Amino acid sequence: MSAAGRRSKPPAPSRDGVELTNLDAPLADGPETKRALVDYLDVVADRIVPVLAGRPLSVLRVRPGQPPFMQKNLPRYTPDWVRTTAVWAYASHREIRYALCDDRRTLLWFANQRAVEYHVTLHRATETAGVPGGAPSFLVLDLDPPPGAGFDVVVGTAHLVRAALDEVGLAGAVKTSGSKGVHIFVPLVGGVDPEAAAAATRALAARAARLDPELATTEYIVQDREGKVFVDATRAGGATVVAAYSPRLRPGVPVSFPLSWADLDRAHPADFTIATAPDRLGSADPWRELMPPPQHLPDALVEQGRAIPVARVAAMHEGKRRARARRAAADGADPAPNADPAGSGNPAPSGNPGAP
Repeated sequence: MSAAGRRSKPPAPSRDGVELTNLDAPLADGPETKRALVDYLDVVADRIVPVLAGRPLSVLRVRPGQPPFMQKNLPRYTPDWVRTTAVWAYASHREIRYALCDDRRTLLWFANQRAVEYHVTLHRATETAGVPGGAPSFLVLDLDPPPGAGFDVVVGTAHLVRAALDEVGLAGAVKTSGSKGVHIFVPLVGGVDPEAAAAATRALAARAARLDPELATTEYIVQDREGKVFVDATRAGGATVVAAYSPRLRPGVPVSFPLSWADLDRAHPADFTIATAPDRLGSADPWRELMPPPQHLPDALVEQGRAIPVARVAAMHEGKRRARARRAAADGADPAPNADPAGSGNPAPSGNPGAP
């Protein structure tokens, strides 16, 4: 057959100048395709991009035949029109070039890279100058249920957090995490000191847990939670949180979905997936519509929180203390004062790029 008679390969489809490849390939282990991911993100682009814009972005990518991986530092083949920001990583002693997903084009490029989850910092890139960790736009409380628990216990704990907020004159918005829990966001006025925000978050978590200590706990060590919902106050400083409307790499590809406080009582995380969320949303933007205006932190709340130890640090010391006690017990020596030989051990953990 002559060259002219050969059938040429059709060009890859494109949207907003982004070439989209292998759209009908499976996304992960389920029936969903890469096309389903791209289509969903395109439908919600006008709502998720404002949540992502201006914030250092980490994405969870999945490639065929490889384990999922979290990408922070952008690969060298990133188009030059993707905006970036450089952040010094103290843990790894290097500068990381994060993306800023400021427009639909960038979002579609990430979708074509099989980026399923979108995690952003609590501060904007423009708010890091002179403020270690950046001035946060929100307080975030992350509610994590114990293994095997129903969503009802998470909903009950969310209402405890809402009551704690009411006590100090604050208000928050709630969304499913896209996994088993929920996130409660409290918007802040600009320029809040990160340490003050972290202290206020600890104080709110403690207040919520005290309202019903049989349901909720602030214990960082998993084995100490006794089957209760963990009110996680560690989303502070340089921490990230999954964005509203972001898909999650879970069976069915659920979505982190905003809800009113009334709708929370009738919802379940599995109700919101990349297949069902667009119809549920319609043209609405509930994350924007339900978010309270920015608020000032009460001084008394911040001072209360400053007296509460940072959970990770306290858990680290407690883990070391329990390990010493176990070693002493194994050696037949008297354990150190206040040691707990039957303790639970080490603290719980915190929570290769290429073509798609």
